[in-house]
Amino acid sequence: MSTASDYRRQEESVTMSTESAGMGETHELLTLNIGPHHPATHGVLRLIATLEGEVVRDIRPVIGYVHTGIEKTAEDKAYWKVIPVIERMDYLAYYFNAMAYCGAVETLLGLEVPPRAQYLRVIHLELNRIMSHLVWLGTSALDLGAMSMFWYCFRERETVLDLFEMSSGARMHTRYIQVGGVMEDIPAGYAARLTKFLDEMPTRADQYADLLEKNEILLSRLRGICPLDQETLLALGVTGPLLRAAGKPWDLRKAQPYSSYDHFDFKIPIGSHGDNYDRFRVRHAEIYESVKIIRQALEGLPEGPHITTDRKVALPPRHELATSMEALIHHFKLVTEGFRVPPGEAYYPIEGPRGELGCFVRADGSAKPARVHMRDPSFVNLQAAAPMVKDAYIADLIATLAMVDPILGGVDR
Repeated sequence: MSTASDYRRQEESVTMSTESAGMGETHELLTLNIGPHHPATHGVLRLIATLEGEVVRDIRPVIGYVHTGIEKTAEDKAYWKVIPVIERMDYLAYYFNAMAYCGAVETLLGLEVPPRAQYLRVIHLELNRIMSHLVWLGTSALDLGAMSMFWYCFRERETVLDLFEMSSGARMHTRYIQVGGVMEDIPAGYAARLTKFLDEMPTRADQYADLLEKNEILLSRLRGICPLDQETLLALGVTGPLLRAAGKPWDLRKAQPYSSYDHFDFKIPIGSHGDNYDRFRVRHAEIYESVKIIRQALEGLPEGPHITTDRKVALPPRHELATSMEALIHHFKLVTEGFRVPPGEAYYPIEGPRGELGCFVRADGSAKPARVHMRDPSFVNLQAAAPMVKDAYIADLIATLAMVDPILGGVDR
């Protein structure tokens, strides 16, 4: 990653000349700014591309245009007040952001999350994964000229957001996942509505495949385009669908299960060539697997509380406030000061829609975290864009950037 000052000289001189070996021919290299408001970059990303004709010789991302200081803001708030701040990092993975943070805090507290809360978390995490993949598929297809796909994907996305609103009262940045469990149990009628969506979603995903897999123009833009091998991806720290597209079956839900993921039967889709087509197919296949996980979690949803009964961490039930002085005191202490976390450090990684999303929290014994740091997969994965598109056409750069699926809110933080 580089800053704008690194390219001042390049911008002053737009073209450069080189001599090809043995031929004496002169080729002009053009330095082209793409962004920071290019509609195909999926966010406020600036790419400084070095082109030879229509061929990309190098790209360098310039980031930081939407830096919001989320990590430092989190360090100035009580632990429970950090959740709505951290959710806004990757705006398509707000449940995952909250899960990683709450998991780290729960590790420091040694807090046991009730089984029902774990299953409810899984249901909402996988719904969020489907929603994120739908936004990726719709916008990526739009980048490739398949405009109708955008509207179809957002049709299903709206259904998912309706489910989020039903369980939490909000469509985005729901603050549903809390330290110790979830905010509320699912309401009456939620299971039936969710089951209807689970019945419809695989059929919709089949329709997406029928529309895209038979489009020769789209296939020519994806098959064999900008492949990258496992070794290079691993050296860069790339995880998630990009790594699995290259044939590496690494998924933290299987490798290091959390929140009861080891209770569910699902597969890890992988590719064989690591090209744009495999990146598309892996994410598309993950939609079906998420549906399977949600259905199992819903059918096997345990009875019991939806949040820990430790009243020093979780708010007491509202009905107790009128009859219990102890509950009233705990409520007042939690709302005004928050709970204290013993000194220590914890890193909690989970499998987000774009790869490993991890949260590091250092506690100093106070009611505020001493340090909060997020490992956002978009930031790490963006490094792979340059080796992917080297010596490819500029049109393939746009398609490849769509397949990388970076979310700049997570990159910049």
